[in-house]
Amino acid sequence: MSQYLLSIDQGTTSSRAILFDLKGNIHAVRQKEFPQQFPKSGWVEHDPDDIWSSVKHTCDLVMKEECKEGDEVIAVGITNQRETTIVWDRKTGKPVYNAIVWQDRRTASYCKSLKGASHEPGVHSKTGLLIDPYFSATKIRWILDNVPGTRQRAERGELAFGTVDTFLLWHLTGGTKHRTDATNASRTLLFNIHTQQWDPELLELFGIPESLLPEVMDSSDDFGKITEGGALNGVSVLGVAGDQQAALFGQTCFDVGMAKSTYGTGCFLMLNTGDKALRSEHRLLTTVAYRLNGKPTYAIEGSIFIAGATIQWLRDGLQLIQDASETEPMAEGTPVDHGVYLVPAFTGLGAPYWDPNARGAIFGLTRDTGIKEIVTAGLQSVCYQTKDLQKAMERDGIRPINLRVDGGMVANNWVLQFLADILGARVDRPSIVETTALGVAYLAGLKAGVYESLEELAGLWRCDRSFQPVMTKEKRDELYEGWIQAVQKL
Repeated sequence: MSQYLLSIDQGTTSSRAILFDLKGNIHAVRQKEFPQQFPKSGWVEHDPDDIWSSVKHTCDLVMKEECKEGDEVIAVGITNQRETTIVWDRKTGKPVYNAIVWQDRRTASYCKSLKGASHEPGVHSKTGLLIDPYFSATKIRWILDNVPGTRQRAERGELAFGTVDTFLLWHLTGGTKHRTDATNASRTLLFNIHTQQWDPELLELFGIPESLLPEVMDSSDDFGKITEGGALNGVSVLGVAGDQQAALFGQTCFDVGMAKSTYGTGCFLMLNTGDKALRSEHRLLTTVAYRLNGKPTYAIEGSIFIAGATIQWLRDGLQLIQDASETEPMAEGTPVDHGVYLVPAFTGLGAPYWDPNARGAIFGLTRDTGIKEIVTAGLQSVCYQTKDLQKAMERDGIRPINLRVDGGMVANNWVLQFLADILGARVDRPSIVETTALGVAYLAGLKAGVYESLEELAGLWRCDRSFQPVMTKEKRDELYEGWIQAVQKL
């Protein structure tokens, strides 16, 4: 008989169910992609039913194919694409509109009007966030204002809002639990990260009825028992965290100053600031890293909208490659100073620029430019954007000098060496790179009593490989200056 923790990892392009043993090793993974919808330029949507069915499918598969008779799943954790917004009917569970994805920019003009009315300083002081289409509040408002009858239904208490974790929990518990955790709440523009409460003034500003909102729990907490999860019925959800906070937890960045960077669809650099919610003066975000026993731990975060999605675009959009694995040998055969800069602002620029109207571009093309140079520039763009975040953190008085990395792109050794070179910092890749799913497995395991302390969890972290910078400072500065010039031309 074996015991496991199961993580539901609901991402932007796919859903996964991952079984971990109690040492944090992966026992099994099942994954299912689902369609992306782009109704208009800058709009990104998902069908919430696709999200729910893909989660059920992967959970059913992993339980049926990997759990033997007598095996036990002790607890379930949910980690999710953050900010993505769903509003549904409390009686039927039926969404009133598609999920509006975190990348979606449809509310850019509304955000601009709020900033023009000088609302951003007050919003920033309470939430740690900037006014941007990225976050949930303006997406909720858009649904209430643009789907006929929804505002009236919301005001009558007939509708529920949730980020993806809340939507999944609702369905897993048969509509009995409308809950989220503090990390996801902190990404809505409606949650006061200092009081740890939904903020009445912010609700009024965005025109959102409080009855829509879920109960906010700790990240390691009893969220409810599963009744609609097939073989998982009877198991409790004991951990929930937004994907980037879950990765920070899975990387066991529990000490002040520890940092991780995740390279998935986007890239997110997060640094633990402990019990202090440090206010960035350079357009970074202050967020809840995790909340345990009612006590929040904070982080400072830089968000890049397009990272791994650049490689998807090179593969599917330009068809320059057939598989992401081809990029490493291509880059190895290309000088780092080939002169081409690809700025992947396909859905605007995130931190520290926060320009929702920027669009992607390639600079420095010559007759000598070929597929290798463009592909290499795509890989380098992810590293340059990370450098942007490091520079912003430096200006705020905190510099990550050692970075723990995870996500799909970190299998590429060339990328990690270039990242170490351009940052001038050590980059550590853990033995288990599925740290997002691992983080909520750890959170669920803490609540279940599998683990006694953060110290015990920190002892489970193992380094697969460290990458040390070897590039000269002169070369680093020269390459990065070329990137800055390219961004300024957008």
